[in-house]
Amino acid sequence: MAARRDPYDGRVSELAGWKHVYSGKVRDLYVPEGASGLDDTSAVLVVASDRVSAFDHVLEPGIPGKGELLTTLSLWWFDRLSVANHLIPDHELVGDRVVERIPAEVAGRAMLVKPLDMFPIECVVRGYLTGSGWAEYQRTQSVCGVPLPAGLTDGDRLPEPIYTPAWKAPLGEHDENISFERTVELVGPEVAEELRRVSLEVYARGAAIAEEHGVIIADTKFEFGADRATGEITLADEVLTSDSSRYWDARVFATAATPAERMASFDKQIVRDWLSANWDKQGTPPELPAEVVERTAARYRELLERLTGR
Repeated sequence: MAARRDPYDGRVSELAGWKHVYSGKVRDLYVPEGASGLDDTSAVLVVASDRVSAFDHVLEPGIPGKGELLTTLSLWWFDRLSVANHLIPDHELVGDRVVERIPAEVAGRAMLVKPLDMFPIECVVRGYLTGSGWAEYQRTQSVCGVPLPAGLTDGDRLPEPIYTPAWKAPLGEHDENISFERTVELVGPEVAEELRRVSLEVYARGAAIAEEHGVIIADTKFEFGADRATGEITLADEVLTSDSSRYWDARVFATAATPAERMASFDKQIVRDWLSANWDKQGTPPELPAEVVERTAARYRELLERLTGR
């Protein structure tokens, strides 16, 4: 589906054969009609809207075409990562006909997935020091309890990627960086160890692929759930998108004169930077200027083109 001139909000859409059950900051979830909810279904339709969030607020306006770009990038990455994921076939054979299971109204911005028992943890991996990690390092010379060498500066590559999980707060509340020991308390030692192992493995694979295309994945976050039939830890939600990851241009990073220049991003950092300069994080965020929306959309498109060639 072509990107609309106005951002696709998605919250009010009625899809034939599907029932809306949940809206997050960016994505909307539907289950087949007849299912009572996420606990009573074998399939979930995940629709990515054009909404954009920052600092735990959904902003206005959205970024036109963003939902399609995020979905396309997630599907591209799922194809290249050797880890169990939540995707299920989005078509079926009915007699002699192949029938698409994703409604035409949301084709291009939706994935069909199996429901999982989600873990209450955002599995963050950092290959570079920046963002909240840089802020914490300045105070403690560590991030989420992981000690780091002295003398690092904003944007520096870490000696090796580190796993710095966060607790997933309810919608409207702030996610909270936590220690690995806290994840053990939340999900148990075996699951905590596996989440860390798989997260570092997926990041390493993604970072290597991105580098082949001249792009740096500075950090990213993953979400996992347990397969309800087998208990297998399964990658869910989005993966290595512009919303869940910091992407930098490798050539610019190597040649820029200042930290700010070397960390010019392909993600919504443009939005974060504008908000930081124009909002005190109190009350309702201001509306994004058209110029910020347009620049953000262009960077999302550029990243997709750089990685996939599309």
